Amino acid sequence: MPRVPSFPGSDVFQGEIHHSSEHSDSAAYAGKTCVVVGSNTSAHDISRALWEAGAAVTMVQRSATCVCKSEALLKGLEDLYSERAVANGITTDEADLLFASTPYRLLPTSQTPIYAEIARDDAEFYRDLAEAGFLLDFGDDGRKDGIFMKYLRRGSGYYIDVGASQFIIDKKIKLESGTEVERLTENSVKLKSGKELPADLVVLATGYGPMIGWAEKLISKDVADIVGPIWGLGAGTRGDPGPFEGELRNMWKPTKQPGLWFHGGNLHQARHYSKFLALQLKARFEGIPTNVYISRSSTGSGDAPSPRGAEETL
Repeated sequence: MPRVPSFPGSDVFQGEIHHSSEHSDSAAYAGKTCVVVGSNTSAHDISRALWEAGAAVTMVQRSATCVCKSEALLKGLEDLYSERAVANGITTDEADLLFASTPYRLLPTSQTPIYAEIARDDAEFYRDLAEAGFLLDFGDDGRKDGIFMKYLRRGSGYYIDVGASQFIIDKKIKLESGTEVERLTENSVKLKSGKELPADLVVLATGYGPMIGWAEKLISKDVADIVGPIWGLGAGTRGDPGPFEGELRNMWKPTKQPGLWFHGGNLHQARHYSKFLALQLKARFEGIPTNVYISRSSTGSGDAPSPRGAEETL
């Protein structure tokens, strides 16, 4: 569900204001002055598209963003997803299984050295971004385990660079960083830093809420409350409160609401985990026992896990 903040003065603003999910035609804003609130993927893509369409663009970066060049990110996956991998006999199914085989608890350990190498290899790129005023990080809460862990923990806070970063470095896209929108006037955006930005268009590239919002909208709040949070690992970082779950919350497995399952993610996850979700559904349709088990109690009593109903959470 789109996150749409409500700013004081929105009712008097004479220009256009919309969420990034509603932005479709940058060419319509040629010659206009535009403010994009946010600094993740949608903010970068829309800012670049507006500039290329002939608009003047300012990005308002509220907090640090993890940026990685697309070619650097792909380099780390060449052993699994590349023509070289195919030549070595690695099929897509095998690559997906290998990629999914590392427990989430161990993933940060493997990701940290990858991003340390990226930081070294692209040091000039990051220096230029920092000199342009862009706030950078390599992970949540001081962790330096990169984009994929941010994606798993909260699904935001990053940009895979396909060119917009250079627009910021070259100051084609203007930048106001480390500040928030205070209010709107009839024809401008006032920032908490004290600056005032003229605006014909304000794009709210402010992200999305969790998938449970759709369950609440399409089914009911009662069902959403029964299911609980969706996505995230319980890492204890911003946007991903604990306790640690060991796997993505309520994804591709039975939930506490009988008959309700959730599927999503990137292309790898959609390919790989959909098969296991489908097998679980097939087993139920065929009447195959599908009890879900939990670990022994915290008191240590019992010699074996206890069975629970087939439609309860793992």
